[in-house]
Amino acid sequence: MSIFSSIKNAIFGKPAEAAPAPEASAIPMTEAAPAAPAAPVDVAAVLSGMPGADGLNWQSSVVDLMKLVGIDASYENRKSLAHELGNAEYSGSAEDNIALQKQVMQALVDNGGTLPAELLD
Repeated sequence: MSIFSSIKNAIFGKPAEAAPAPEASAIPMTEAAPAAPAAPVDVAAVLSGMPGADGLNWQSSVVDLMKLVGIDASYENRKSLAHELGNAEYSGSAEDNIALQKQVMQALVDNGGTLPAELLD
């Protein structure tokens, strides 16, 4: 599983297991209504409610965000995360970490999360 998927799953919850397909004879002949879209996830509320959140600066530190959701924040994992999000030039500098934090937050929004504007700037 990718590092970003691990972060997303820690915040949004793990994807539901697929239910077994019904037998052909059990399928009704009427058309089923389309599934309702999932409600957006308030990322800031979920992260703020996690144990240890009050002692970490997850709002601006990718290292603290990764620690909060239980992912090793080593350089190798941050570099892998940066590559997943399209930054092949990640060097681990403070500037790169700030940019990576913003990329992660934007990717969470792109995947159904909501965040206050100040966490996306």
